[in-house]
Amino acid sequence: MTDRDRIIKEIASKVFGLETLETRHQDSLDFHEVAVWSVRQALEAAYEAGLQTGKEAKR
Repeated sequence: MTDRDRIIKEIASKVFGLETLETRHQDSLDFHEVAVWSVRQALEAAYEAGLQTGKEAKR
């Protein structure tokens, strides 16, 4: 698993409570209703992770 995949999985787990991002071919497992503030929180976390990765790459 790449660092990118690990970060995405961590955000999905932390913000949305998702166990996996793998397709499981079952609607109740593959589709989730989420609040817009949760989407915002996930996007902010992804943005911050990208900033941090960029800062580390410059070193």
